[in-house]
Amino acid sequence: MNIQIFGTSKCFDTKKAERWFKERRIPYQSVDLKRYGLSGREFDGVLRAAGGIDKLINWQAKDETVDLLRYMDDPAAKEDKVFENQRLMRTPVVRNGKQATVGYCPEVWATWK
Repeated sequence: MNIQIFGTSKCFDTKKAERWFKERRIPYQSVDLKRYGLSGREFDGVLRAAGGIDKLINWQAKDETVDLLRYMDDPAAKEDKVFENQRLMRTPVVRNGKQATVGYCPEVWATWK
């Protein structure tokens, strides 16, 4: 397995995800979204694995851009906005090759081989 955890240092779900992998002695790479972010190819892969842009957006974020995204109909425009400002994504984003989850999903991670 090649696990990557994209998140922020202040996100409790990111810390829980890291702890989940540590407890099972599964090696992972932690990537700070604020500092490094996702590349274009990684973003597209996560988008496909998550099932669309609406599942990737953190709708509870206190940001005026999220309010704008609620009323946008064009998914491609939403994707561009979220890629430009990756702080709008739900965290953690956990990748294992082409598989990815958004948020804290230990039931999915347990099935990864």
